[in-house]
Amino acid sequence: MPYDHTVKPAGTFEETVEAVRRALADQGFGILTEIDVQATLKSKLGHDMEPYLILGACNPPLARQALDADRSVGLLLPCNVVVRTDGNQVIVQAIDPSTMVALTGVDAMAPVADEAARRLDAALASVAEGGA
Repeated sequence: MPYDHTVKPAGTFEETVEAVRRALADQGFGILTEIDVQATLKSKLGHDMEPYLILGACNPPLARQALDADRSVGLLLPCNVVVRTDGNQVIVQAIDPSTMVALTGVDAMAPVADEAARRLDAALASVAEGGA
């Protein structure tokens, strides 16, 4: 089962990160966490790698609905969005919220996951089109 939605927009890594932030905000998501994997692995292990940023995106009304359906779903929150490079290509990946339903087995999670997916897909589409 695929667990991601992926786009490969034009533009630099930095431009894409800013476009992702704007697109997520336009869809009601705030960024709760930000992990610069490249910088962390360099400082902790001396390991060099390509730019790789994990943004923990949260839409508070959807998070509340998910938590009301199953308090343990916090283990799967926030929705992670990755901006990374592969050679000269920038890649943006978002978790497929339907994994919440598949992993929890809680049917009441389905409408929340559907709405989260709709919003994340709209954000990714905006980034792919060079918008946001």
